[in-house]
Amino acid sequence: MNFYVMTLFPEMIEQGLHTSITGRALDSGIITLNAVNIRDYTEDKHRHVDDYPYGGGAGMVMQPQPVYDCYADITKAMAKKPRVIYMTPQGKVFSQAIAEELSKEENLIFLCGHYEGIDERVLEEIVTDNLSIGDYVLTGGELPAMVMIDSISRLVPGVLNNETSAQYESFQDGLLEYPQYTRPVEFHGKKVPEVLMSGHHANIERWRREKSLERTYLRRPELLKEAALDKKDRQFLEKLYWDQEKNV
Repeated sequence: MNFYVMTLFPEMIEQGLHTSITGRALDSGIITLNAVNIRDYTEDKHRHVDDYPYGGGAGMVMQPQPVYDCYADITKAMAKKPRVIYMTPQGKVFSQAIAEELSKEENLIFLCGHYEGIDERVLEEIVTDNLSIGDYVLTGGELPAMVMIDSISRLVPGVLNNETSAQYESFQDGLLEYPQYTRPVEFHGKKVPEVLMSGHHANIERWRREKSLERTYLRRPELLKEAALDKKDRQFLEKLYWDQEKNV
């Protein structure tokens, strides 16, 4: 899978993603990353890529020409138009489901804005997806781009050493992940649940499922509306609800 990032700060992208799991995936060639400096495509002799907004207002706006020329250079050898993701707080909130969808693409381009944004005309021409990582404003799109690339990369076959690990993490089935434990058996007076040391795989799986349901119910109950639940899950949640009511 090939990631391209259109940015004013390519070193930020390179340094941030050439570490840990994404760094190993890049070194092995499972994924590729090309952080392209939009400033390299400006026609301004001072390498400016921004100007004052028409109509007045605070701040500066990134000009369309350098952004479009950067995009055109990246895509000139591609067989089909790739998806171009613009990081903006006005976009749809990024989720695990979106990460799964994007992980199936061959090429992804991330467009990082700065200042007061980017000229609307070039956004209309090249952007296919407007995405956000939350309802807050950052100084630029680089951090959201790295968050999304990290999330998408781990779903690409071969990126994770343990291929099953991505299947059982938070949000993968619409639920939060169950609690995890490792050695020692006892820490600060708290012991690992006995079921996890029992070797009884069916009991362990059921315990984990119920803990996922319980955590989701207590911490992110809105997720249960979209989660895939069977009869046992619903019975457990009903019992959990009545137990909570008794304790109120």
